[in-house]
Amino acid sequence: MSGRHRVARPAQRARRLRIVVAVLGVAVLAGGSAYVATHHDPAPVVAEAPTTSLKDQLRASFDGLDTGVPVGVAIVPVGGGPAILLGDQSPPDAWSTIKIPLALAAERRTGENRSETKAIVDSDNLSARRLTRSLGTPDEAITAVTAILREGGDISTVVVPAEGGEWPHLGETVWPLDTSAAWTAHLPCLPGSTHVIDLMSHVGREQDWGLMRAGGQTTAVKGGWGSEDDDDSYLVRQIGLLTLDDDTRVAISMSTTAPGMTYETGVKALDTVGDWLGRNRGLLPGGSCPAPPSPEAPSTPPSTPQAPR
Repeated sequence: MSGRHRVARPAQRARRLRIVVAVLGVAVLAGGSAYVATHHDPAPVVAEAPTTSLKDQLRASFDGLDTGVPVGVAIVPVGGGPAILLGDQSPPDAWSTIKIPLALAAERRTGENRSETKAIVDSDNLSARRLTRSLGTPDEAITAVTAILREGGDISTVVVPAEGGEWPHLGETVWPLDTSAAWTAHLPCLPGSTHVIDLMSHVGREQDWGLMRAGGQTTAVKGGWGSEDDDDSYLVRQIGLLTLDDDTRVAISMSTTAPGMTYETGVKALDTVGDWLGRNRGLLPGGSCPAPPSPEAPSTPPSTPQAPR
């Protein structure tokens, strides 16, 4: 995100030098009667703009990856900021990544519980269904999850509706990479999210791939996967938070799918991206949550006049 700066061209610098020499010559010919200032304010030093932005460097490096199948990645600094979009941005179904906003909505209503832990750590679908039912009627559940998405800055995702009065299968919600990354970037800033993120930092072996290979101090992830009914092709995706070396964090959302692709092939492709993210940690845009506003100082009540003695 560097800007371009104007710098003096060689011809301009030479022309300025000739003007200074000419002025000095006139002063000498005038026998010193003319005053020539010998002190000049130094010209501001303007740094050369990098020839390639960090975004361009990431894009060029990503385009050189051999993932074997199409992969898309969205990168957003925690706290919000411009997204860096790489690769295939076809909007994928949320699958089990939607369990994170679901878990936050449920924990706010009923507190921490075993179903929340299993839904995140083990990606257990039955536990996720229990969380959905804990939000009330099917319509109330949709409203609650939608509210969490909106609170995290996702203003466009439409949670899949319930059919026939049944609770919705939330994983069928289409959750694009850019909006899911933007929401994940706001997750640490949402009230009550600390426990959810801690569970994401301790996922089981079934989700220990992709961003988990990027290294770093703390990595929190949630994976999702499923096959399409028409050809059994798998879609494999992941959202997560990566803590960088300066303690800032960056949100990542990535996915892969291809005709006939297996779950194992998808995991291998996202592992390749995870390794790549680890090698390019220094180029990733980190951020942090805005500082909470400082409480207003209490006003000092006026002193009570003392009665004369």
